[in-house]
Amino acid sequence: MKKINVAIDGYSSCGKSTLAKDLAKSLGYLYIDSGAMYRAVTLYFIQNDTNIESETDVLDALNHIDIDFSVTPDGKFTLLNGVNVEAEIRKMSVSDRVSEISAIPSIRKKMVEQQKKLASAKGVVMDGRDIGTVVIKDAELKLFLTAEPDIRAKRRFDELKNANIDIDIESIKANLLSRDKIDSSREDSPLMRAPDAILLDNSHMSREEQHGFVLHLIEKKLLD
Repeated sequence: MKKINVAIDGYSSCGKSTLAKDLAKSLGYLYIDSGAMYRAVTLYFIQNDTNIESETDVLDALNHIDIDFSVTPDGKFTLLNGVNVEAEIRKMSVSDRVSEISAIPSIRKKMVEQQKKLASAKGVVMDGRDIGTVVIKDAELKLFLTAEPDIRAKRRFDELKNANIDIDIESIKANLLSRDKIDSSREDSPLMRAPDAILLDNSHMSREEQHGFVLHLIEKKLLD
């Protein structure tokens, strides 16, 4: 059976991971959370007080990092050196630094190499910041997600609240806008819409509406 790759890029808290997971489940595809990979690296750097100004220290740290994903009936978990860090990498302490650390060229190079390898067999849904422009430029379907800042902040607030993390919504909004600026202006693989990516503003779409809309696009691609 024909399989394609689906690349989903866009701003923080636009529901990229939710959409990607839903699509992968419906299609029986592999879901790759590239953002979780960068968050795991960021967590390792924080835990080990890695000097990001030193290329030697950065490269040494990368040699001690192994990232994998585990899928169970309870959901998907990110493993950092064999330890489930899914809850840890979603904390604001990581969110505050992930854009800064993921902008380091040597980190991006290593993560992109791993992501390309995972996507090489097709049948992959991957979300992130540079998936359609760098990682899988030949993806048969590319999407660029966006949403109004206030709506994105509320979504992130609800997510953190459900995880029993207490933070005010204005701080979340400031963090999101700061990450947008850093991600869009970095020299290496900046966040940008690929020329052939479909722009999808999901500000006022339900999870089900968005899923159905994109699934229809995929079905059309599979018939091409």
